[in-house]
Amino acid sequence: MGRPVRVLVVDDSAFVRKRLSIGLEADPDIEVVGAAEDAFVAKRMLDELEVDVMTLDVEMPGLNGLDFLRRLMGVRPLPVVMVSSLTQEGAGATLACLAAGAVDFVAKPSGPGEAEGEFLTTLRSKIHTAAAANLAAVRHGIASGGGARLVAPISSDRMTLCIGASTGGPEALAQVLERMPADAPATLIVQHMPGRYTPRLAQQLDRICAMEVREARTGDRLERGRVLLAPGGYQMRLLAGSDGVSICCTDEEKVNGHSPSVDVLFTSAARVLGPNCVAVVMTGMGEDGARGLAALRAAGARTFAQDRETSVVFGMPKAAQAAGGAERLVPLGKIAETLIGMADPAEAKGG
Repeated sequence: MGRPVRVLVVDDSAFVRKRLSIGLEADPDIEVVGAAEDAFVAKRMLDELEVDVMTLDVEMPGLNGLDFLRRLMGVRPLPVVMVSSLTQEGAGATLACLAAGAVDFVAKPSGPGEAEGEFLTTLRSKIHTAAAANLAAVRHGIASGGGARLVAPISSDRMTLCIGASTGGPEALAQVLERMPADAPATLIVQHMPGRYTPRLAQQLDRICAMEVREARTGDRLERGRVLLAPGGYQMRLLAGSDGVSICCTDEEKVNGHSPSVDVLFTSAARVLGPNCVAVVMTGMGEDGARGLAALRAAGARTFAQDRETSVVFGMPKAAQAAGGAERLVPLGKIAETLIGMADPAEAKGG
């Protein structure tokens, strides 16, 4: 067994620093090597200590978490997990931190008890993921844009694009969607993220995309030029009715530890859309989406997954490939092109 993951905790609250330190070291494979009350102390500790992962508060006096992260990633790239509040302002700042190079984030619980236990369990898991993350992919994502926007194919209105992502997903999604043409096929996305964050993510993506991007609602229809993002805390699936296909978002149990779950959307798409779908599993931890992508491929859909080199975490794409769901692996910079190309009826199975 290797040495524990060495963690630096950064938070302006002494109570939170102590709570995080004790909670993290409940895992024998994590060692808290330091706790800093602000960015300046954190910088000094980083110079003096061997640190594998840093947890970083978003809101701090003096130099806030976002500004500190931007400076840090330019001179000393390090896996960072943001620890943020569940406010709208906290959600917006957290998404900005992900764009600046943070690997992942965890929302602080609003109160003690079971929520705090779940929070610490999640944080420990994400620290292990961050320690093994492909930091080169994170840095490449910051430096590169999405490239030129693609020209829309002449494709059937029946085609639908489905995307699943987790760790590293928000920035990867931005790079894919900003290349999509305004009249691209209807696009459905599951990004593992709490409910307070998905509306802000949809707004951010909408600002940079030619397509309309918004959070999905029950009853929504599949329309060309529209991207629907699964709302955090809900499962999103497709339903077929006499008047066509619609979205259904329900408050129910997690699947594969997630709500929304990629498998829930993908398995419903396999039943409802069959060959009239193109789907991709992108960067993320775990196996969510593997079963659903295999079901889609078996139903005649075109399927693929993001490659190892450009994934911040290769867990989900690797599982999708192992389950036989991915026809091939594709680098991030080619995902938009592949989605559009496979959606062309001359290329899509059964189109």
